[in-house]
Amino acid sequence: MIVLKTAQEKVLSALQAVAGIVERRHTLPILANVLIRKTGENIELTTSDLEIQVRTHAELGGDGGNFATTVGARKLIDILRSMPADQVVTLSANQSKLTLQGGKSRFTLQTLPSDDFPLVQEAADFGPAFSVPQKALKGLINQVHFAMAVHDIRYYLNGILFVAEGKNLTLVATDGHRLALAQATLDVEIPKQEVILPRKTVLELQRLLKDGDEAGTIEMRFAGNQAKFSFSGMEFVTKLVEGKFPDYNRVIPKNHKNSVTLGRAPFLASLQRAAILTSEKFKGVRVNIEPGTLRIASSNAEQEEAKEELEIDYGGDAIEIGFNVTYLIDALSNMSVEMIKMELQDTNSSALITVPEQAGFKYVVMPMRI
Repeated sequence: MIVLKTAQEKVLSALQAVAGIVERRHTLPILANVLIRKTGENIELTTSDLEIQVRTHAELGGDGGNFATTVGARKLIDILRSMPADQVVTLSANQSKLTLQGGKSRFTLQTLPSDDFPLVQEAADFGPAFSVPQKALKGLINQVHFAMAVHDIRYYLNGILFVAEGKNLTLVATDGHRLALAQATLDVEIPKQEVILPRKTVLELQRLLKDGDEAGTIEMRFAGNQAKFSFSGMEFVTKLVEGKFPDYNRVIPKNHKNSVTLGRAPFLASLQRAAILTSEKFKGVRVNIEPGTLRIASSNAEQEEAKEELEIDYGGDAIEIGFNVTYLIDALSNMSVEMIKMELQDTNSSALITVPEQAGFKYVVMPMRI
């Protein structure tokens, strides 16, 4: 049976959409596979890692009729990538194998039965669906994703807090040393929701969401321990992180008496240069602010040092404060604005970075002793 017959780029694009969550090494070999289910002309591709499941539909030619199997996702993608984009490829099934042909190339791949593929059990109690523009959600994720913890024992930090209420959508991420918050006002009223999306889900959404004006919307539904997203012909189901996210409003400094507005790009470039002479383990830089001048200094165990100086419009207190330079670089590199505002109190208090023309973005970074 010919499962599909179409241009390489169409098959590759459908496979790449679902293959992001597939791990190369897995305790269950079948989780390295993609489930291919054909119903007449329509093909459904599904992948899972037991906590996240991604599904897409495509019309990729081939014979009519019903058929289902699973085959190694990465292997299939690697083979397709090595072929020309406009080449017509054919995937045909014969007993327990699939044969992929394109031009004079031919690959025979082993399959595993579709009945053995562990689909994620969807929750029965999903709340009401609501939609937001893909562009808006991707923009919010881009502004906060870097502040998520990676493998923190406080598992609720390894993800993003997602708060929807009224016309506001707020995303918050923190690893305990810094916190990023981004907020957007939507055209629709949203029922109150507060969930923690896991890190892997956040990074996958960031990869899949489109940010053009023609991108369309993403529909979301939440249950007690699951979220479901539908967008661009795809369906995405994920487990949620259980636990209590820290009260982010208490972390955000209020009424800092010193503030400076400066160009993001020159500040970022100075930090990146100073970072070169920080040591691997200790990423500290000293920032000195005094009327008219901002100085950045770093040094390492070899007694090398870097010094940078920027002219600023500032008339507040003289402050010397230490930061992990990576935390500042992460925030500034994920912005596309010209000017940023930095608010400071003293050497021992967290700094608050905001964007003058975007009221919804706040970035808090704790000082470090240097």
